Amino acid sequence: MAERHRDFDRLLTFVDAVVAIAITLLVLPLAEAGTQIGEGTAAELLSTHTDDLLGFALSFVVIARLWLGQHRIVSGVVRQTSALTWLLLAWTFTIVFLPFPTSLVAVTDHDPVAKILYLGTMAVSSVILAFIAWVIRHDASVRDTDEAPDIWQSTGVAVGFLVALAVMLALPSTGYWPLLLLVLTDPIVRRLWGRRGRSAGS
Repeated sequence: MAERHRDFDRLLTFVDAVVAIAITLLVLPLAEAGTQIGEGTAAELLSTHTDDLLGFALSFVVIARLWLGQHRIVSGVVRQTSALTWLLLAWTFTIVFLPFPTSLVAVTDHDPVAKILYLGTMAVSSVILAFIAWVIRHDASVRDTDEAPDIWQSTGVAVGFLVALAVMLALPSTGYWPLLLLVLTDPIVRRLWGRRGRSAGS
């Protein structure tokens, strides 16, 4: 396996640091809420900030999933290009921006703009990952393996976010439960990709 160029290692270190900071920012409102306990109990405080806790947990899982997707896509890359650099920087922008719409959805019930910012940021992040995978897939010189990253998995996640957003806007009473649709994206993509592979083989 070829050794990664030092500049690309530095870029990935920067990206990982941005993700870590974004996740840390998510928990800051909860840390501040903890100082407001006063003479109440921890149970009362948790009950008051249930939405904040759910928003944190959901956003943590989303950022972790996006980072795992990014990590998987660039695992075989040993050399950076200008396009790859700028796409990774654009992806980090979506990650570092996510705590802002997260704070909005935590204090609003059915604000469509907050939902668009929240789900839209996640969808854009997934689309950028799909573009990163496409660049790596079509430029074998940047990787040290014949196995190219999967474009369709990131695309499927982006579509999942957009479908969840459409359901949330059409049926505000569903809250953020439509995000559970994302659980179905990987099985659906694998099933469709398997059919495509069998069709190509035959």
